[in-house]
Amino acid sequence: MLQRLKKNYFLLVSTFLIFYFFFNLLSGQRGLFSYFEKKQILNSLKQQESLLISQIEDLDFKNSLLSDNLDLDYIETLIRERFIFGKKEEKIYIINTNEN
Repeated sequence: MLQRLKKNYFLLVSTFLIFYFFFNLLSGQRGLFSYFEKKQILNSLKQQESLLISQIEDLDFKNSLLSDNLDLDYIETLIRERFIFGKKEEKIYIINTNEN
């Protein structure tokens, strides 16, 4: 039995090394499966980045519309329309523009 192992020593060692490299290629932190997981994470992070960039650009645009010279009459009109706000002793009429 020992003599057989000695004769097939090269075959056993090479088979072991092949299996070792094959399993390390597929599994582990730097394996093929890990590569696909990291690639999927990278794609999702790129999507999040593009979404955040578009939100930042939208907020920058809205911020650029603000100025130091406020039109108080326009702001009062907006507040009255959106919040149905009025002064004391003032009658407010609500008109429904959404007719089905």
